[in-house]
Amino acid sequence: MTEIHGTCNEAFEPVRTTFEKHFEEGLEQGASVAVTVGGEPVVDLWAGDADDHGRPWERDTIVNVYSTTKTMAATCMLMLADRGRLDFDAPVASYWPEFAANGKDAVLVRQVMGHTAGLAGFDPPISPETLYDQDVVAAHLAAQAPWWEPGTQAGYHAITQGQLQAEIVRRVTGQTLGTFFRTEVAEPLGADFHIGLPASEDHRVADLVAPAMGIAGRGQPVEGGLAEGSMALRTLSSCPLTGLEPRTREWRAAELPAVNGTGNARSVGRIHSALACGGEVDGVRLLSLAGVERVLELQSDGRDRVLGVPMRHGMGFGLMSELIPLSPNPRAFFWGGWGGSIAVIDLDAQMTVSYVMNRMAPALLGDLRGAMLTFAAYQSVAAAD
Repeated sequence: MTEIHGTCNEAFEPVRTTFEKHFEEGLEQGASVAVTVGGEPVVDLWAGDADDHGRPWERDTIVNVYSTTKTMAATCMLMLADRGRLDFDAPVASYWPEFAANGKDAVLVRQVMGHTAGLAGFDPPISPETLYDQDVVAAHLAAQAPWWEPGTQAGYHAITQGQLQAEIVRRVTGQTLGTFFRTEVAEPLGADFHIGLPASEDHRVADLVAPAMGIAGRGQPVEGGLAEGSMALRTLSSCPLTGLEPRTREWRAAELPAVNGTGNARSVGRIHSALACGGEVDGVRLLSLAGVERVLELQSDGRDRVLGVPMRHGMGFGLMSELIPLSPNPRAFFWGGWGGSIAVIDLDAQMTVSYVMNRMAPALLGDLRGAMLTFAAYQSVAAAD
């Protein structure tokens, strides 16, 4: 039986039980889960191995969380909007003039936030190594044409959203998004989350156990598989990832605000607790309440052209729906990462649920480990009422 480490409030024992069950059923190699309520940690658990050689998953183990990183990039964008330095209703080209090329002069910042900008992938395709040079990637995205009329439909911008946001932040602040995140978010909150990881922290990083076929394998189910000619295949094969890239120093050092954040459940929850509590936690204010509530502005509601399922996209986060009923509360939002990491933020309950792991599920959608932990957290809250 895998030993579960950390602390768990008695009322939240269902979370511990669910976490332990996942290890007993062989679903995990190493993982951590955290729950905060009112900014206070009520669950902070970790267990298992950080690699195939039995290195234990420790309290300070961190791991690449893929698209859960998008919640951090979105927070930076929301902060700039809240400070009046960024207008979500302005054209991207008003901050980044070169972006106007090839019919993109009217693409709005909010369309980047809501996956409706029509730039779901790279055209022509690029290699993962190209991502490490933001100047090259920005020029690439500025030159290409949208794949559909911007604002009319959503299609998950799996990698491009972060690189678009990175360039907007750089044009607005003169800083990289990773630097802005570190100095304005992570350091003030004391959160061990990184977009661009220093080499000095490599010894703490867990190795991801990657799926056999990578993200663009024909057998990977997004919704019934990646069909030839589908928007899903076009998007995911435009920069095909294997899941092994996070083992390299080059990937870790890069700032890829959609996909290469490194942290643990505790650090994810720490940052998100500020959002759940109306923008402030422990005297550190990231956003006004109105600034947080902008997340709830619906950007699209319908079948996502890349994910292949109905999605409700808010401003940088997913909103609750019949397909994804992670919370019973209307003012809750979420996102997750390839492989299974998940983050839920609930303004009504002032609660966050965060889960990260190293054994990756093969699909972009459909892994239930994080969902079951989330349901256990809500079960705990309901039982305490």
